[in-house]
Amino acid sequence: MKKTVKAFCISLVFFFTGQIVKAQVDPHFSLYYVYPSWLNPALTGVFDGDYRVAGIYRNQWGSISSPYSTSGVSADFSTSKNANFGVSMLNQTAGDGGYSYTTAYGNAAFTGLRFGPMESKRVVIAMQFGLIQRGFNRDKLTFGDQWNPVTGYNPASSSSDITSIKKSSSFDMGAGAFYYDAMPGKKINPFGGISFSHLTKPKDNFSKVGEATIPMRYTIHGGMRIKFSETFSLTPNVLYMKQGTSQEIMGGAYAQIKAAATTDFMAGVNYRVKDAIAPFVGFTHNNMMLGASYDINTSDLGNMSPGTSSFEISLSFVGRRITKTPETEFVCPRL
Repeated sequence: MKKTVKAFCISLVFFFTGQIVKAQVDPHFSLYYVYPSWLNPALTGVFDGDYRVAGIYRNQWGSISSPYSTSGVSADFSTSKNANFGVSMLNQTAGDGGYSYTTAYGNAAFTGLRFGPMESKRVVIAMQFGLIQRGFNRDKLTFGDQWNPVTGYNPASSSSDITSIKKSSSFDMGAGAFYYDAMPGKKINPFGGISFSHLTKPKDNFSKVGEATIPMRYTIHGGMRIKFSETFSLTPNVLYMKQGTSQEIMGGAYAQIKAAATTDFMAGVNYRVKDAIAPFVGFTHNNMMLGASYDINTSDLGNMSPGTSSFEISLSFVGRRITKTPETEFVCPRL
């Protein structure tokens, strides 16, 4: 019975996918600022240092045998030539059918748009280029038309429910813009950005009719760093994302407390509208940043199916200049 239900659900997914891809297909993160190339390529190189290496891992639907697992790594570099560069890779796996969603991107950002006192108001514009690969293992899946009412399930029987293509790769492009106020010593420093992913509308080769595309993803994000003292600050932030017929609205804030000369402690909470509450904690020590969050599902789906919550963990390392500058350290949440 379980196999029948699973086959039916998978068949429905591929049936609708075969017509046209309209829903959200990209993964999402609660600690979204730790993976800047996914959020906005214009965040490339916006940090206080020469280079940054970051990793993030998300696990959700832990109650099923093969839960959704998403991992990403990125590296970006700042320069003094009005240009920053970065690379990133992401992989998501899920389900008994070995589904995988893999991306690899390169980012190039122009940082020369500066105005205001001390050129402290800054606008970054960026482009993103890369590849998307999606795939699954057909041999691990079962389908309704492989069941015979007399003899039962026959694995040797071929199914007409799904395409024979096992992997699909497509070229992809994105773009973004980001504004921030880098004036040091201010009580309030705002920041905000907008990005567009899948500008090329990559073809979905799993489509039966051959006309489906991966829908564009629009992202708007922003916030402000409010400095109350030399040892305490608060950073409220918001995110709006839309892809196809799906949208995500998230808001929250985190507090940062200086615990020692080279150590800061961070704690806060995000709320994803009609989905989850995500408390998180983290700390920085010298050049390392570690953060963790846990999604507490608040939707009807969470009430019907236990084990739908998820957790994330992130780790970042920044190679700093010998002399630390105050310009960009506050720009965005750093978990």
